[in-house]
Order: sequence, then C-alpha cells, then structure tokens
Amino acid sequence: MKLSHCLVIAFIVLVIDLATKYWVESSLNYGQQIPITSFFNLVLTYNAGAAFSFLSDASGWQRWFLSGIALTASIIIIILLRKYPENTLFCLALSLVLGGALGNLWDRITLGHVVDFLDFYIGNYHWPAFNIADSAIFIGAILLIVDSFRTNKNQK
Repeated sequence: MKLSHCLVIAFIVLVIDLATKYWVESSLNYGQQIPITSFFNLVLTYNAGAAFSFLSDASGWQRWFLSGIALTASIIIIILLRKYPENTLFCLALSLVLGGALGNLWDRITLGHVVDFLDFYIGNYHWPAFNIADSAIFIGAILLIVDSFRTNKNQK
C-alpha cells in the first residue's frame, strides 16, 4: 500500500474524529446525555488521561507525556508504513492507529484533554466513554493482531 494512500486513510480518520468532536461539543453541554438506544447514549465528557481515564487525576504533566507518546508513535508508524508497503493489512491497521493517535493528540495539545462522547452500556454498567479516534485505534489494533497471525502462519 502506498504511503500516500495510508496517509489519506489516516487523514480521513482524523477529519471524521475532529468533525464529530466539534459537533458533539457544539450540540451538548458537558455531562449531558442523549439516549439513542437501550444500550447507547451520546454524552459529552472530557478525559485528561489515557485509556479508561488512566492518569486523569494527575496534576497536568500527563498532557505532555501522553502527547509525546502519541507523537513518537506517529513517527514510528510513518516509518513502518514506508518500510512495509507490500503488507496491505498491516498498513491499513497502522493507518487507522495513526489517524486515531493524531485525533487525540490534537485534542490534548489544543484543549488539554480528549473529547469523548460514545457511551455504551448494559443495565447500569457503562463502558468508559470514547470517540472515533479511540475506535480507529481499537480497530487498527485488532487488524494488527489478525495480521500477526496471518504473517506467522505464512512464515511456517
């Protein structure tokens, strides 16, 4: 997969992520929930930490620490995309992770927190709210796992 195609995929993820976050922030007040189904709400919440609000209660240093990790990961991903263009699934997975990482990085740098708004739940148990960037990172990670099994199987 050409690097330019990978960067277009990452850019599309980034644009969709930022557009949905902008829409939610302009449509809801912080903490407001809008029930959509019996298992899904739209909700506006902010996460100053990482996944599952890890480090969200820290004194502020986590903003730059997590931004540094995202920036470093993005550079490494671009290097890997250039190095393995023949592996389409691997490149697609990394493109999704890159777009998601850049979306959350943008939030951290410009807002100091990540905007989350997708709230899935069963009964009274709510999964931590997340966003399109998180979804792209998750799907990319799953594709990387699938690709690793495929790659290992082909090497035997």
